[in-house]
Amino acid sequence: MFLVVGLGNPGAKYARTRHNVGFRVVERLAERHGTTMEKKQFGALVGDATIGGKKAVLTKPQQYMNLSGQPVVSLQGYYKVPLADVLVVHDDMDLPVGRLRVRVGGGAAGHNGIKDITRACGGDTVRVRLGVGRPPPEWDPADYVLAPFNSAEEAEVSTMIETAADAVESVIQNGIEPTMNRFNAARPGRAA
Repeated sequence: MFLVVGLGNPGAKYARTRHNVGFRVVERLAERHGTTMEKKQFGALVGDATIGGKKAVLTKPQQYMNLSGQPVVSLQGYYKVPLADVLVVHDDMDLPVGRLRVRVGGGAAGHNGIKDITRACGGDTVRVRLGVGRPPPEWDPADYVLAPFNSAEEAEVSTMIETAADAVESVIQNGIEPTMNRFNAARPGRAA
């Protein structure tokens, strides 16, 4: 079994912000696999899916980003998911808009949701990092990630979300190494 965690902030006002691209990927996976995430469990919305013949729990923690760790570790324990099979999908300012990377662990780069999950789970998870770009010098990074993408970026973001859903499916079906080889060598937003 896999636990697929999309990171974001709850509430309609955050729905289309840079910080919520993780939610959008998990929502897309739910659509693809004919499930919903309406069940409330351990402070998260969850839905069961079968991806490539393997069971996966899709989840969106409903605390604010920096408190994501407790729902994740609670779900991990409840479903008895090994840490190696926990996938976290999140925004990353160190990648250009539309670019994605798959990796195990790595630094949090100031991402408070990742810091909290790593602390709560006691180690590194598989991560699908979604590029949201760096803010202009006059923007505070916290304000930047809570802002929506502009219309020119949104087309790239939509492609990135589809590709990220493909990457999650690939991790579940093929494993981390083949997925990293396929998706990390790709052009922005596209699989090779």
